[in-house]
Amino acid sequence: MKVLFILIIRIYQWTISPLLGPICRFTPSCSNYALQAIKKHGVCRGTGLAIRRICRCNPRHLGGRDEVP
Repeated sequence: MKVLFILIIRIYQWTISPLLGPICRFTPSCSNYALQAIKKHGVCRGTGLAIRRICRCNPRHLGGRDEVP
């Protein structure tokens, strides 16, 4: 299951992300954060962390450095 989620994120990074350009307010980017979170915490917790991060990636937040806990 973990490999499937990582593959989905990688496909996004290879296909859709280049079309959008660098729009993430954070470092690492939201997709890289999701990869790191899933690798470190597994699919369930990692996906939850990634969703929370993506919800914060908007003009109301300053962004900046945000590492996976």
